[in-house]
Amino acid sequence: MSVQNVLNTIKENNIEFVDFRFVDLAGRAHHITLPSTEVDADTFVNGVAFDGSSITGFRGIESSDMVMIPDTETAYIDPFTAHKTLIVMSNIHTPEGDRYDRDPRSIAQKAEEYLQTTGIGTAAFFAPESEFFIFDDVRYESGMNKSYFEVDSEEAAWNTGRKEEGGNLGFKVPVKGGYVPVQPVDSQQDIRSEMVSVMQASGLRVERHHHEVSTAGAGEINFRFDTLTKTADNLLKYKYIVHNVAHQYGKVATFMPKPLFGDNGSGMHVHMSIFNGDSPLFYEKGAYANLSPLAMNFMGGILHHAPALIALTNPSTNSFKRLVPGYEAPVNLVFSKGNRSAAVRIPIAAVTPKGCRIEFRTPDSTANPYLAFAAMLLAGLDGIKRKIDPVALGYGPFDTNIYHLSDEEKREIRSVPGTLDEALNALEADYEFLTEGNVFTKDFIDNYVSVKRKEAQAVAVRIHPHEYELYFGC
Repeated sequence: MSVQNVLNTIKENNIEFVDFRFVDLAGRAHHITLPSTEVDADTFVNGVAFDGSSITGFRGIESSDMVMIPDTETAYIDPFTAHKTLIVMSNIHTPEGDRYDRDPRSIAQKAEEYLQTTGIGTAAFFAPESEFFIFDDVRYESGMNKSYFEVDSEEAAWNTGRKEEGGNLGFKVPVKGGYVPVQPVDSQQDIRSEMVSVMQASGLRVERHHHEVSTAGAGEINFRFDTLTKTADNLLKYKYIVHNVAHQYGKVATFMPKPLFGDNGSGMHVHMSIFNGDSPLFYEKGAYANLSPLAMNFMGGILHHAPALIALTNPSTNSFKRLVPGYEAPVNLVFSKGNRSAAVRIPIAAVTPKGCRIEFRTPDSTANPYLAFAAMLLAGLDGIKRKIDPVALGYGPFDTNIYHLSDEEKREIRSVPGTLDEALNALEADYEFLTEGNVFTKDFIDNYVSVKRKEAQAVAVRIHPHEYELYFGC
């Protein structure tokens, strides 16, 4: 969409405000809103100024001036504002006009530019399956003398004895029993359908939605794949719509990986492929899972660099509460066709040559998608460049249920890091593949690790309620 087309959209739709957005280090959107009367062609050239020192991980107060340069291709009408508002995503530049090397969206674009320079292909496609929970009530506090959380859902397994609200209507979702039941067990059909309707009206192509495995409002909505930066943009739009539709229903949605103890968490399985023009590069008929040698090398890069990757694809302390055995979490760094117990799965059901892809199942939605997708692409490209053979390195294929292997057999399989600190250590030890083409800079990686270590330390020093159960009587 050209600048003139955006200005025409503002005029033809009686847009009152234009909401310019950028994304921070954690992947959260921020915005500054201008009356549409203050937006003209120069706005898209000169940008919108903001204070970078107020954004964690950006700039110090001594050099805080930053500029959002709007990307007209991202414009869509906000479905939630009372006053008609147009949303436009932006890239971050310095006052001197340079692309800011800590801007996650610019990093994603640089990753796509680097792919083009390699001569391997012209575009990388991504499709995330971002899962979430919808709760009716959320309460939490972390202070000097108290620390707790409490969530509730009318469909939760712990509410089978509930008497409130005029009586218990039954049909609760059992622990680990929530995968695709029909109504009335699936109590959130209508709210997810409303989310889908809003997504479609906002330009997303939605493929399906369903209840997920966990009790207490676990859900998933899948939207159509696209190129790297566009998919990251779409994921931000997706999360914005999920959060706000839930809010309109008097509920709250979270993409937190493990909000409940003792049941499955929320992942973000990411499907990836590379094309050269219209030609898919991951398909070879008759090979293992119909996967080409190039795709095998790409997968080898993902698995080889996985411990470092996970610092970007699973960047929260809560991420590692999900990455534990027993809850269908892909903790084993191996690959397999169709096997959901492997970190990398190659889908084989109803797959065409153009649909041939690999699925990295470890990530979750606390990841900044611009950073995570860029890092996955760079890991895969490094695998192609170095011809990393995942079979020779012992990463598979494993076509049996890994969770049923003996302890001795499991010891031969490399696992994901056990904590955020371990993942950050791996990133510090293995980051050169990210700096190819100057996509990530060493400064960015050092800054990112510093920010994330502070998060890990903040959790580590706080008293956990379970410690009272373990130690109070000592």
